[in-house]
Amino acid sequence: MQLGFVSAILPDLSLEEVLAFAAQQGFGCVEVMCWPAGKAERRYAGVTHIDVHNFTAADAARIKDLQAKYGVQISGLGYYPNPLAADAAESAIYVEHIKKVIAASALLGVNVMNTFIGRDPSKSIEDNWPQFEQTWKPIIAFAESQNVKVGIENCPMLFSLDEWPGGKNLAISPSIWRRMFEAIPSDHFGLNFDPSHLIWQQIDYVRCIHEFGHKFIHVHAKDEKIVPDALYDRGILMLAWHVPKLPGLGDVNWGQYFSALTDVGYRGPVCIEVEDRAYEDSLDDRKRALTQSKRYLEQFMY
Repeated sequence: MQLGFVSAILPDLSLEEVLAFAAQQGFGCVEVMCWPAGKAERRYAGVTHIDVHNFTAADAARIKDLQAKYGVQISGLGYYPNPLAADAAESAIYVEHIKKVIAASALLGVNVMNTFIGRDPSKSIEDNWPQFEQTWKPIIAFAESQNVKVGIENCPMLFSLDEWPGGKNLAISPSIWRRMFEAIPSDHFGLNFDPSHLIWQQIDYVRCIHEFGHKFIHVHAKDEKIVPDALYDRGILMLAWHVPKLPGLGDVNWGQYFSALTDVGYRGPVCIEVEDRAYEDSLDDRKRALTQSKRYLEQFMY
């Protein structure tokens, strides 16, 4: 396994600065964000460390040179929109950019692209399913043609009122993952697995690893803390009773997590994803979040 981080937490740095920081701190890889240049639509979105619009072989060569210069690999290209958005024009924009990220990943020789399935939060899972198949079968066919694997993160995207009540990502649980992979039985279609989202859903993430580890393309390291007083006040049907934390500061048992990953033979990247508000006051704090997380996780990896 290679320990890295998700570049979204360092939006104020260039790609070269991100790779230089990663090298200085002894990280082996970085998942690089590839949002379209422009305004972010939510926290941790809108970060563009690689602009894939009109991406060329010369662009890829320049980035490969940076990887060689700093000895840090790109574990995957990340872009996390809602390609099943209710508005067809909006959905089409997201799908087109997903394909651009896939094509850039192929040119770079990274061959991994991470994203969300998406969802219309106002509709049931069943009512979203036809649009899922219509949208994602061509995307995965394109990924296959580019020899790029697509890792779907299992975040429900149910944190704010505009995402209520269903969330903006369909790929939230084992029953849905099974159905996804039955509908699109491709080796280029798998999971970018994050245990934190399963904590608050009360889903056994270790059991998930044993059942779905063969479909893991990429994994994240983010923790989640249940806030008992907030849960008491609000109950599970309301928002804001659980919060993302750095690894080791929440309720994930990281020893069990890494034990299960090694049991199933996972040998890919493990990228720290920082979404802990306690570490967001400055660039130095966000860098410290990454180095602190690295020190904690290394006990399970080295």
